[in-house]
Amino acid sequence: MLGDRQIWRSSGRLADGREIVYFDESPGRAEPPGKQERPASRPESGLRWDPLAGEWVMYAADRQERTYRPVAANCPLCPSRPGYGTEIPAADYDVVVFENRYPALTGPGRCEVICFTAEHDGSFADLSPRRVQTVFEAWADRSAELGGLAGVEHVYCFENRGEEIGVTLSHPHGQVYGFPFVPPRTQRLLASAHAHRQRTGRNLFDDLVDAELADGRRIVARNETWTAFVPRAARWPFEVMIFPAQRVTDLTQVDAAARAAFAMVYLDVLKRLDALFGAPMPYIAAWQQAPARAARAEFGLHLHVMAIRRAAGKLKYLAGTESGAGAWSNDVLPETAARLLREAGGGSPDGR
Repeated sequence: MLGDRQIWRSSGRLADGREIVYFDESPGRAEPPGKQERPASRPESGLRWDPLAGEWVMYAADRQERTYRPVAANCPLCPSRPGYGTEIPAADYDVVVFENRYPALTGPGRCEVICFTAEHDGSFADLSPRRVQTVFEAWADRSAELGGLAGVEHVYCFENRGEEIGVTLSHPHGQVYGFPFVPPRTQRLLASAHAHRQRTGRNLFDDLVDAELADGRRIVARNETWTAFVPRAARWPFEVMIFPAQRVTDLTQVDAAARAAFAMVYLDVLKRLDALFGAPMPYIAAWQQAPARAARAEFGLHLHVMAIRRAAGKLKYLAGTESGAGAWSNDVLPETAARLLREAGGGSPDGR
């Protein structure tokens, strides 16, 4: 059982050796191993260094063979049933994590899939507050476990939602990557935080949240422990960042009260996004947390939601300046985006 939150953790191995971890809201799980067969070799996988950009690029050619938009009856993330085995051998589950059959990282690093619910239809926004807390426990657990593996330098928990994003499996799920390097965005955040400390003597993340609270125009939702706002320099049309009131460096450091309170703000944000144009909002939601080892003290954990629909029936695509030059433009002013999100929810940022 994980702490006092009544979540039972159990782990095992699938028949091909991959690890599977269940996070249950009631005790008593006892499941047989699965029957999947993993490809024996990955000859065209690995990392290559780009000397011009100063970044690592991942290669996993066998991912071309992964399941692509199956019908619901053939979903590999649903529970197994008589006559049909999926990636999860259990007949039911609450939240489950397993090593990806087709990982983007092999050798150094690790890639996992996290299923938020056994229900095939729906989305994260449809989860109960208790289930969101269970997912949070799974995120924190995997951050600790993967962060402790030899060769893992950074743990990245994220969800891709919607075919417009490129999702190939519609079952509500996310992923957890254990990178063997610190990814470029995290490096930039750390560099900015260091420069801000050198210049002002203060923490960049603290000052950012304080400035948004003082301004107020871009606040979307909040409670005593979490604040959601559209950043002043948002790149995506309806981009939202969610910060805890008490700065921490990673998911493992979020206390029990904040873990329990997170669901109310995040579900509020997701429902507002879906209500904007009367259709499910395609988005990427990514936890930005400190590296597993180095340069941790200045970091501020936050959830970064990048929603790509800019108007009814219109998506935000990366144009030539953005893809080629890294220079962003946005068709929606952040203040307008925040106002529209507040109006879509039919209430004030604090839920009244």
